[in-house]
Amino acid sequence: MQALHPILRGVPSLRIKLHPIVKNICPLVFGILLWQTAAAQTTTPPQDTVSSFDKFNRKAEALFKIIPVPIITYSSEAGNIFGLAKFNLFHPSKKDTISRPSKLSEVVSFSTKGRVNVSVSNDLILHENKYMILSYFNYKKQPEYLLGIGNDVSLDNAEQVTINRIKFFSTAMVRVKKFVYAGIALDVADYFKVEADSNSFLIRDNVTGLHGGTDVGLGAAFALDSRDNRYNAYKGELLLATVLFYPEWLGSSFQFASVSLDARKYYNPWFKHVIAVQATTTYTSGDVPFYDLAQLGGEDKMRGYYKGALRDKVLFDAQIEYRMPVWNIFGITTWIGTGRVADQYNNLSLDGFRLSFGGGIRVRVDTKNNTNLRLDMGFGPGGVSGFYFNFAEAF
Repeated sequence: MQALHPILRGVPSLRIKLHPIVKNICPLVFGILLWQTAAAQTTTPPQDTVSSFDKFNRKAEALFKIIPVPIITYSSEAGNIFGLAKFNLFHPSKKDTISRPSKLSEVVSFSTKGRVNVSVSNDLILHENKYMILSYFNYKKQPEYLLGIGNDVSLDNAEQVTINRIKFFSTAMVRVKKFVYAGIALDVADYFKVEADSNSFLIRDNVTGLHGGTDVGLGAAFALDSRDNRYNAYKGELLLATVLFYPEWLGSSFQFASVSLDARKYYNPWFKHVIAVQATTTYTSGDVPFYDLAQLGGEDKMRGYYKGALRDKVLFDAQIEYRMPVWNIFGITTWIGTGRVADQYNNLSLDGFRLSFGGGIRVRVDTKNNTNLRLDMGFGPGGVSGFYFNFAEAF
């Protein structure tokens, strides 16, 4: 068994260690921005100063629509990370003035420790909101840190597994009633060059997916979407359900099924303040490869936890987030969440749920569509932490 990775030492779950420079700069940046926004609330600036800022912001937004944003960050498991990110909202047809805006997002990043990530995702909203096509393509090569399978795993079993993956996922839905959509879902992925330590539990237990494999899944998708804004909702609700089957006759290496449910509700108690609530669950059955099991954590849910460190056939998590404007294009947010995994729903005992909490800064980058750039810091008991940089809200 290889030595425990630095991000795992001394904590009951995964710790994401930040570079010392990042650790020192992040609180300073947060402090400066909060101080500036607080000062702006208590002091009435000259009219020409406000006007100059607004003019500058309009120019910045126009530039942002053309050029990508550079990514320069650090994590102990990846090293120095360099890349570019791009995010645009648009209308496919100028004649369609009713449809909500579509999205195109791209990310390319490389790290000094060999990580590669290339992603392209899109939300296409067509023909006066009648059709929705939600898709993404991703290639990644990166180490994943596993504690084993299950919720009550031990740090003694922590290990690194490197996986190469090419994945395409898409749902195409048509409106069948006001706010109600139904359609098909497709998942095609190839997992290859799976590298694990010779003493890995994957080898010892001959875990499904040890040598990689091909996923070809086909199923159904259902959505109830009454949100006023897909990327920064103030009110409304979303219920998204997906059922996928991976049969041998489609070319899938392993035969299994997956069901996921995502429920969200948004409240606008006053002015532009928002209370957002989300609950999700994932259920898998059959001969499920370890890389397709339900995984806890990530940049959208249970922020602070490394995604995939905890995984099993069943997952449940929930979070509530408070979003508050501060001044002009700036805002702040805070949240608290909980979640866990299990081998079946009957074993989702309350004493196994883990805690996630944190806060972040929002910077509006698209005034027309009211969309933000977000910077979040997520935490958990025992020193669990993670830093996230992305576009649009987490949910």
